[in-house]
Amino acid sequence: MEVIKKIDAHAHALAFPEYYPPNISSRYRFLSAPELIEIYDRLNIEAGILLPVASCEAQSSPITSEACAYLASLYPNRFFWFCGVDPRAGRNSPNTDLSYFLEHYKSLGAKGVGELTAQLYADDPMTENLFAACAEANMPVTIHVSAKFGGGYGIVDELGLPRLEKMLKKYPDLKILGHSQPFWAEMSADVTDETRRGYPEGKVTEGRLHSLMREYPNLYCDISAGSGKNAFMRDRDNAVRFIEEFSDRILYACDICSVANTFQYEFDEFLTDMRIKGEISEESYRKIVRENAIKLFELKL
Repeated sequence: MEVIKKIDAHAHALAFPEYYPPNISSRYRFLSAPELIEIYDRLNIEAGILLPVASCEAQSSPITSEACAYLASLYPNRFFWFCGVDPRAGRNSPNTDLSYFLEHYKSLGAKGVGELTAQLYADDPMTENLFAACAEANMPVTIHVSAKFGGGYGIVDELGLPRLEKMLKKYPDLKILGHSQPFWAEMSADVTDETRRGYPEGKVTEGRLHSLMREYPNLYCDISAGSGKNAFMRDRDNAVRFIEEFSDRILYACDICSVANTFQYEFDEFLTDMRIKGEISEESYRKIVRENAIKLFELKL
């Protein structure tokens, strides 16, 4: 079977790890570029998309757009990068011209925006201001959805993601890559306010995510982290159906945050096994692990 080089659509790395404080609760730190590349070589990943973390809610010391651009310049064959623009940037106002920042970073090579981690409602006027600017600039945006304010990070939405739907409907040219536990918990209709904050188990009954994917062609799926892994591995039959139906808008991604992470190996083996056994088509596999990212982000490899 042909070896297909993958693209990681959700990567984080530190330009200066020796100066970065470890996470205040887990005590881990993000990986250096060489540490991430070592993992990429094990997973047969050709290149990753470096995502800044611009908001203080997510990290005590944010990862900047500039740091991501710098690493991509040091390893041009292994990394591309997104820019991180907080919706509150400029004047903490919904009237700030955020296109000024987007066009600046786009001119330097940024392929998209995110990871969006600010604690604002998904349809807050400032969030909407950023979404409108991303749509105008034709820059995809990776979002981290949160179930509540406080105790975490990410744009906030209720059960069923009604605020996200509002933005998808209002801005059809806006390409959103969904990510996080509350996003992926919507895979199944039995999700509750409690289970959406974690990793729901059991067989899947088609949930809100299926209907959103069917209705909004501008919604994409970032299958990274434990949340993406869990959403697929909890029900293999559903994973096959979901992949085959939405293969044009699913992107292989890792979100490796520590050298101690192992979920990326488990999920890679799961996806590869479905390919080997013919449960998913060769075309779908190629799209997910490589071709969708190249097309969406206009990558030159």
